Amino acid sequence: MNNSENICIQFDCEADDEVDLYRLKALVENTCIELNVPNVNVQISIVDDAGMIEVHQQFLNKSTTTDVISFDLSDEFESGRNFQIVVNMEQAVRQAKKRGHAAESELALYITHGLLHQLGYDDCDRQQARQMHEKEDAILQAGGFGVIYHKQEETKK
Repeated sequence: MNNSENICIQFDCEADDEVDLYRLKALVENTCIELNVPNVNVQISIVDDAGMIEVHQQFLNKSTTTDVISFDLSDEFESGRNFQIVVNMEQAVRQAKKRGHAAESELALYITHGLLHQLGYDDCDRQQARQMHEKEDAILQAGGFGVIYHKQEETKK
């Protein structure tokens, strides 16, 4: 049996910008395989600032935009995992332009970050954040996107 047979990745793309959804799908699929997450459904919504503000307001009671919000929608009666990841394409374009890389790479970072949160990674303290961001960069490099997070940290210095 192929490791990816039980990995379902779906996109809902509201943003106008062109992105290679096949490449992003492969990134998520390979991440799930690497982290041994079989039997998973990942729904990724690519929205603009207005869409992200709506989600942020509805679920976190904040009226601002952000880069990524993710949810674990798994049901205890299901055998698999079910994740929803909402990423902001307009934010990705702004940040990518500021940091000198492709918007698709920035979007890949957001997707990876949201997925890792649902798989138990956290960035609430310095040590956990370092581990999470190192994992993100390793995943993004393996997916052909390059080092994104640590590249961002270097541009802040």
